Amino acid sequence: MKLLKNKTAIITGASRGIGSGIAHKFAKHGCSIAFTYNNNKEAADKLVKELSIEDVKVKAYKSNAADFDAANKLVEDVISDFHSLDILINNAGITKDNLLMRMGESDFDEVLKVNLKSVFNMTKAVQRTFLKQRKGSLIHMSSVVGVKGNAGQANYAASKAGIIGFSKSIALELGSRNIRSNVIAPGFIETEMTAHLPEDVVQGWRDGIPLKRGGKPEDVANACVFLASELSSYVTGQVLHVDGGMLT
Repeated sequence: MKLLKNKTAIITGASRGIGSGIAHKFAKHGCSIAFTYNNNKEAADKLVKELSIEDVKVKAYKSNAADFDAANKLVEDVISDFHSLDILINNAGITKDNLLMRMGESDFDEVLKVNLKSVFNMTKAVQRTFLKQRKGSLIHMSSVVGVKGNAGQANYAASKAGIIGFSKSIALELGSRNIRSNVIAPGFIETEMTAHLPEDVVQGWRDGIPLKRGGKPEDVANACVFLASELSSYVTGQVLHVDGGMLT
């Protein structure tokens, strides 16, 4: 059963990792995909090719969601190209980890700009379309770190906690127009980035998770399908933890 048939989604930062996993899962469920990338055109082109076998419309856009004007231009282009927009997934994000005593102001500012301000930019950019059609699903990618904090990640934790507060506020503002706003908080998700970590470090993280394994991008993607589809039509203002019980 294709739960997202005839829908169109924007996914920011989807050329790799969790974003790529979401794009693959959405395409399998019949959703047309507009996704953004920053610099890796080769990875973006590869993803377009992979998704195209699902018989859905796919297009990659080089766009910086942290830039207000670029976010507005992106949404205009997507609506022009796809003639519809139903789902926004705010997935773009970066890390610049360091202890507070060594963290520079620019490291704090850049992480907040890319991770949090991009969510404001993109949500504001799609709001008019969603209000006009009186429907839409907003899905924002936070992290368990945004809930519990993490040493050496004060900037990242602040940005991800901010996403939760932002999403809950938007859920209250836009709920009467049938626009839903929810958050996914992934835990330890194994991607190509974690593949370069020492095996003993990865195993130590797995051992601390009740389900005794790291998550896969598909685990997060499945949660996104739920929040984007009619299965969650009465769910808004929530934080869905996809963490194997890490915060239990």
